[in-house]
Amino acid sequence: MCIIFFKFDPRPASKNAYRLILAANRDEFYNRPSKAADFWGSSNEILSGLDLEEGKEGGSWLGISKRGKLAALTNYLEGRPNPDAQGRGFLVSNYLTDNLDSFSYLRKVSSEGHLYNGFNLLTADFKANEDTVCYYGNKGSTEPIRLKPGLLSVCVRLSFVSHTHIRSLMQGIYGLSNSLLETPWRKLQHGKQLFSNVVGRTLPPDGMVQELLQILNNEELNNPDPAQETQGQGYSKPMLHALSAVCVRATGYGTRTNTIILIDAAGNVTFTERTMINSDISRWSTNSFQFQLNE
Repeated sequence: MCIIFFKFDPRPASKNAYRLILAANRDEFYNRPSKAADFWGSSNEILSGLDLEEGKEGGSWLGISKRGKLAALTNYLEGRPNPDAQGRGFLVSNYLTDNLDSFSYLRKVSSEGHLYNGFNLLTADFKANEDTVCYYGNKGSTEPIRLKPGLLSVCVRLSFVSHTHIRSLMQGIYGLSNSLLETPWRKLQHGKQLFSNVVGRTLPPDGMVQELLQILNNEELNNPDPAQETQGQGYSKPMLHALSAVCVRATGYGTRTNTIILIDAAGNVTFTERTMINSDISRWSTNSFQFQLNE
């Protein structure tokens, strides 16, 4: 389980504004082996954490390349996942190493979506002449969609979108948890409001990162939530309560990585990862990477 908030603005009005602000949590079993974010790939051009679980080594949940390719994954909450399904983390790492553009890659993935347990996948291309962010969820539409900054995509169902969500989408702000894009779970609405308040301010990278980390570590429970509970049938009540927070805390499971990605108007990237050390919720390591996109 994970949660992602992002603001997509390819042509920011100010040189101090950002083309992308992304804040994400990775929720996982604390003892699942993983590698903290670092550069990898044939020319050391890809930056991401990596899964080290046996049989799923090399998969990822969130990453970016110096070529301007970005991918992020969340699982879809479902009661009985197939233990023999293919590893979803490879959907991220394969995109980062592939030469397909973001939409074409998701089209390819959509033809194979039945091979995986439920997932949501964001893919993006950040280029000097055009930035593109696309989305596909294998429990929703059969076709991927291109997200339009500052506009409602015609593929987003308005029937369940609140006025607050409409306003934030008009500003190019999106939220993705463990249901389809913009499904208004209470935790998503709460976190997205906090996120919107921060990204609406003009802050330097260090200040923006610190404000967003506070949001990602908000442990306030957002329950009861009938929509989340209905989708999560098969999970215990205590677990569903824990999952109702932006920052999840349950026995042996929860938020173990916070990631902030900022891309400014000039293509400068700041990637900050705060990750748990040795399954100990009292011990964390924070690393930050800066580089410029090869546009």
